[in-house]
Amino acid sequence: MIASRVWRSASVWLVYVVGFVPAAWYFYLGATGQIPGNAVKVFEHLLGVWALRFLLVTLAVTPIRDLFGINLIRYRRALGLLAFWYVVMHFSTYMILDQALNFQVIVNDIAKRPFITIGMASFALLIPLAITSNSWSIRKLGSRWNSLHKLSYVIILGGALHYLMAVRVITPEPAIYMAIAAVLVGYRLFFRSRVLAWRKQRRAVAMAR
Repeated sequence: MIASRVWRSASVWLVYVVGFVPAAWYFYLGATGQIPGNAVKVFEHLLGVWALRFLLVTLAVTPIRDLFGINLIRYRRALGLLAFWYVVMHFSTYMILDQALNFQVIVNDIAKRPFITIGMASFALLIPLAITSNSWSIRKLGSRWNSLHKLSYVIILGGALHYLMAVRVITPEPAIYMAIAAVLVGYRLFFRSRVLAWRKQRRAVAMAR
């Protein structure tokens, strides 16, 4: 039992360690001049893409459990926080390295460039989710915690749309991420209750035999 608890805790920390590897690797490439082209823009872009990937994986934890019986719930908080920190790094790179803390330009970008407006709004919505991603907040907020964390649906759609609108060269990748985000949110809103009801019915039938 103790070994099992130790492994669960260690495996969660392993998710954090592995999760930060891409950021550390890109930082190393940037610091050593190995990122071609506009290194700051490329670094900013890669951090944003990984933030979106972690958001998608976080939202996929529940349908994976519902549909395939694979329980990764213990890793969901770590995945969500990794997404948050990648967004923070993405945002910080834009503000510090790209715009050199020129707040007038940043405010103008937010006001006049829709994809930045959407990205900033999604980031703002993500902050309370990160702050309340702890056991104390879950106990304190009760049912309101679940309601608050449904903002993740808006955030993931906003993040995917931000990426889709930001790219200047049309490629399949942002469209694929947008489609995955739509499927994951659609499952939670329209299909999960039916899947759970079906599984409950199957269990009832199995127990009756």
